[in-house]
Formats: sequence, C-alpha cells, structure tokens
Amino acid sequence: MFVNRYIEKPVLKDLKEKMVFIGGPRQAGKTSLAKHFLKNSQQDLKRWYMNWDALIDREQIMKETFPTGQGLLVLDEIHKYSDWRRVVKGLYDKRGEELYILVTGSARLDYYRRGGDSLQGRYHYYHLFPFTLSELRGAPFTTLKDLFKYGGFPEPFLKASEKESRRWSREYRFHMVREDLRDLEQVQNIDAIEKMVYRLPELVGSPLCLNALREDLQVSHQSVSRWMTMLENLYMTFRIYPFGAPKIRAVKKEAKHYHMDWNLIEDEGSRFENMVACHLLKWCYFIQDTQGFNMELRYFRDVDKREVDFVIIKDRKPVHFIECKLSGRDVNPALRYLKQRFPDVKASQISLEKSRDQITKDGIRLCSAHDFLVDF
Repeated sequence: MFVNRYIEKPVLKDLKEKMVFIGGPRQAGKTSLAKHFLKNSQQDLKRWYMNWDALIDREQIMKETFPTGQGLLVLDEIHKYSDWRRVVKGLYDKRGEELYILVTGSARLDYYRRGGDSLQGRYHYYHLFPFTLSELRGAPFTTLKDLFKYGGFPEPFLKASEKESRRWSREYRFHMVREDLRDLEQVQNIDAIEKMVYRLPELVGSPLCLNALREDLQVSHQSVSRWMTMLENLYMTFRIYPFGAPKIRAVKKEAKHYHMDWNLIEDEGSRFENMVACHLLKWCYFIQDTQGFNMELRYFRDVDKREVDFVIIKDRKPVHFIECKLSGRDVNPALRYLKQRFPDVKASQISLEKSRDQITKDGIRLCSAHDFLVDF
C-alpha cells in the first residue's frame, strides 16, 4: 500500500531545475517514493533505479555506466560509495539537460559528501520522515492513538500490530547498528554502541548527560559524544537544545534527545513527548526545505527549574511554545511564564486524550494533540 507523501509535489517541481537529494531514516519510505515517481513516469525500474546495495548496480555505478536517453534517474544509497560526490557531480554536469537526478539515502547526505569538488548550487535537499498526523489528513482521532501505539514508520503503522511493531523495532535497531553504522563509519567498539542504543530510550524527555552515559558504558566522553553524532547522522536519534533569550534565565548546555522510532519508549509520558517532537521536527524541516526559512526546534529550561517541552524558532525568533501532557487541563506554570514574557508568541498545551479546544485568559491554547498536530 502506497501513501502519497508530503514532499511529493515540491520534489517533482524542483527536479525540473536541479538534482534533488532526499535523506531520512531507514525505512521511512524514500525508496517507495522514488519507485512511485518512476512508475508514474512509465519508466523501466530495472534501468532507471540503481541501488548501491545491489551488486550489479554497484558495479555499474563504479564504472559510471548509466542509462542512456532522457528520464528520471534514481541513485539509492549511493552515499555509501566513498567517491559518490564526484560521480554525481560529473553526471549532472555532463547530462543535466536530459536527466532528472534523484539521490536518496538513509543518512545525512549533506554530511556524507566526502572528497571531490563541491556540489554547491546543483541540488535541493529534502528530509523524508515517518508518518505524522498531518500526512494522514482527515484521519479520525483513533489514528493518533495508532501512531502513539505503533509508531510512524510505514511498515509497523500499516500492519497495526503491537507484536509486529515490537519485532520491527528490535530488528530496526539491530540493522542500524550492525549494518548501516559499519557501512558509513569507522567503528571498533560496536558492542558498546549497541549497549548505548538500548539504554537511550530510557532517558528520553530529560536533559541528556553524556558524562553519565560515559560512566555507564565505561568509555571516554569523546567516544560517547562521537557515537551520539553518528546516530544523528543516520537519523536514528536527534537532539534539541535549550532556548535562551535575554528576557529569561535559561540554561544553555544540556540537550534533550528523541528517537525517530518512538515505539521503543515504554513510559507513556515520554513516548507522547517523543511523538510530538517528531511531528514538530518534521514540520520544521519541511518549512526549511520548501520555503528557505531557518527553522529550529528547541526546549526551555531555566535556572529555577521551569521547563517547557518545545520552542519552535523561525529565523532566530520564537514563534510557538508547546507543552505536552498525557491528560489534564491545568496550565503548566512555566508555559504561562514564557507567554507573559513573549506575549506575541503562540503558546499551546496539548494532551493525548480528547479535550475541548479553548484559549485561556492568558492567551494559551488548550486542546487535544489530535486537533493540534493535524496542522504539523
């Protein structure tokens, strides 16, 4: 079953002008989207879809033997080739008039641009993330509960089975560490990295102390820091950093981290917060990729221990404060504190359960996550 993806129209538009790179988590739907494009253009998949992980395609890419004629050429996972940047640049410079080149990969393609001349000005970059509520527009309230229960990755979400979701998550983590990480990074202590990957879901929702992780794993701080960056480059996890401004006494050091697969998280409150984080991050990247604004997702915590889960920043200015609660209508005092200091910034408190959509006298929106996330 193919679900039309949220970046489909802008990608097709940009392919007429430049190459398009699509990065995102493994199994988020990049390959399905690329094949969907080829099918709609009535092109032969065997000729025009090339995957570095397929031995025959790999040999052709290394020999720089590509299909002749005009059409859409998909190069999947080519970033695993150390010389991929030069190959893609040469292909575009030589045949850019006749080819629409789409490069996809389960990693930050803008990070793994190793060696060769710059690709600057030759491509547009898109992020493709798992399903969120807005992408399933028109869905009933039960869809939010399904996302909460099964996660947003297409395969477990569409199967709608808790058992299959657990199996998928376990296999996903294993393949990310044992295969993808080894393909892209020089790693030696793979067992310690795997141990960290299994420990991290328990720490979601709180500032992440790398020193505590270092002590747990009995490795250097430098190793833990490097491993966290590796996981982020593979879109397995992401970190958000504190929001600081002259009006508030904010902390400015420790980041919070979240997982693309929130099904890993057992605590319901932390899982809900992680699910919302993924929705907001996906929206920020979409606005950045399609409109060019500088978007950031952060959180607020000050020296007096006041904390608000998320702050959306657009061109260095806060535009929305968001607090998550499983249930309840009592406004978080920290959210009220931020709203008082930034009266022109939107403020919302959302709950997993159904609730009436209203605006408090402080100007804070109280609503269900379903009503709120349908716009993100």
